[in-house]
Amino acid sequence: MKHDTVLQLGDFKFSRLEIPEKIPFGGDQHLTVHELVGGVRVVDAMGRADKPIEWSGLLQGPDALQRARHLDGLRVAGQPLALTWHELAFYVVIQSLHCDFKRFYDLPYRLSCVVVHDMTQPVQHAALTSVKDAVAQDTATAKTLGGQIGDSSLSGLLQTLDQMTAGITDFGQALRQQINPVLTTIAAAIARAETLADEANGVVSQVVEIVNGVQKTIAAVGGVVTDATTLGGLLPDNPVAQRAARLISQAQAMARLPALLKLKAVLGRIRTVLAQAQARVGKAVGDSGKTITVAGGNLFSLAASEYNDASAWTAIARANGLVDPVIDGVHTLWVPPLPGATGGVLNA
Repeated sequence: MKHDTVLQLGDFKFSRLEIPEKIPFGGDQHLTVHELVGGVRVVDAMGRADKPIEWSGLLQGPDALQRARHLDGLRVAGQPLALTWHELAFYVVIQSLHCDFKRFYDLPYRLSCVVVHDMTQPVQHAALTSVKDAVAQDTATAKTLGGQIGDSSLSGLLQTLDQMTAGITDFGQALRQQINPVLTTIAAAIARAETLADEANGVVSQVVEIVNGVQKTIAAVGGVVTDATTLGGLLPDNPVAQRAARLISQAQAMARLPALLKLKAVLGRIRTVLAQAQARVGKAVGDSGKTITVAGGNLFSLAASEYNDASAWTAIARANGLVDPVIDGVHTLWVPPLPGATGGVLNA
């Protein structure tokens, strides 16, 4: 870095040899990789993971020790600070500061900062007017994946979802009564996709058994093919026909798995966007409920905490289009102001 670059951390402005030649920034992308049979790989991008911003320099001059102590005070405080240089700007927390005392006027230092927020490339939350486009794109993707999976129940749910979302012209003005059925349909589609994915995963455990039986099947073919062909082809109850049908059905189930994993991710994204829109609409119309971000757990404990009644979990479930009281992963949930009397029955 040129020494004409202005580098500032909180109220501390670096100068001269305190400014390093370079400051690395950037990081990784959190990825979840699903390794499937046959070399198929499904990769879910889970979000940015910025590396700490680290650099070193030299504090020199009669006030070098005082400046080093001031930097150390910022570390001890542990507060988010603005870190800026050139066109780059971040909110950071000082993770570590190491100073080597040589003389009170000569102190090399090393600084490491954890990124809290990138102000140069901030996370953009979808505006209410653009939610429809985002949902429409994801819904189209979900329908395409549903066609690849070929399950009639799932395809029916995705078709219903497409019709529901198409009927809402502006998610920014939609009431909770309009969004809730959409969330419920998404939850049902996710549940169906999870069931199919579990079935497909179960097939994988049978692959070894199939492979071990291939040689026996080939040997059996030599013994029965003559009799079978004299009857005009393989009979339905013939051992070879049964084994072939089994192989075909299992191959089809395994082929579904990549599309099912992608579909779950897409439906989860639609649900998150709509839940956020729902929460914003509730605030705009003066709803006295509130939003809570939770990481795992279940709706029973949440209802007990909010209403002193675990059976009121159904009110939170309906408000967020959920059918399962178990919370998997991080979710922002809308908690209605009054649960109503349901007795813990979801369809009440």
